[in-house]
Amino acid sequence: MNRFVLDGLAVPFEDGDTLMAAAVRAGRYVPHLCWHPRLGQSGACRLCTVRVDGRLAAACTTRAAPGQVVENRTAELDGKRLMLLQMLFVEGNHFCPSCEKSGDCLLQATAYEMGMTAPRFEEFYPNRPVDTSHPRTWLDLNRCILCKLCVRASHEVDGKDVFAIGGHGIGTHLLVDSPTGRLGDSAFDDTDFAATVCPVGAILPKRRGFAVPIGDRRFDRAPVSAMAARSEAGPEAAQEAPDGPR
Repeated sequence: MNRFVLDGLAVPFEDGDTLMAAAVRAGRYVPHLCWHPRLGQSGACRLCTVRVDGRLAAACTTRAAPGQVVENRTAELDGKRLMLLQMLFVEGNHFCPSCEKSGDCLLQATAYEMGMTAPRFEEFYPNRPVDTSHPRTWLDLNRCILCKLCVRASHEVDGKDVFAIGGHGIGTHLLVDSPTGRLGDSAFDDTDFAATVCPVGAILPKRRGFAVPIGDRRFDRAPVSAMAARSEAGPEAAQEAPDGPR
């Protein structure tokens, strides 16, 4: 089997694998927010940026090749990731202590992994809507990080194209395909894959708050890197079957 070197250790890969797919299968943690094993390539968040033979590249879109030397968890790269995370936190309205997703949030867990304990930049506090029009699911755009996972899940898996990204620059936002632009008037259903794929608390089921107590959730029990290292399926296996009822 072909192999590349990731932080000094050999990682086997199959033809067509990206660096991310091969690393996750081998139980190696590459920080990410917009990657999911069931979905195609995106490169939206750039948190998985690594050095491949000395050049920067996104691990989720770069094909693995024999003999590649890949640097992942270096001080330089983790510093860049920390900067990206700090910008994501101040760009939205992320209040972790009161969020239902706390302890099960990939953004929060990755920030802890990178050593983030407080905002670095002045917070924007944008005025974003909360859509409660759907009978079983609510959409809180205050927490959306524009990872495009719901967009891709609705298109690639559900075949509905409920979500899209619109706007430019700081005005970029998530769109819902319905006559009113509201989730309740769209083809969205709480059984869709798009209903469970959000890495933050932007898409959540109604009437199920705190079914799993804070302190008992997956990232409360172990950091995201440790979960990847002990599971051949990587951290996204837990993402597909989160704690508690949905």
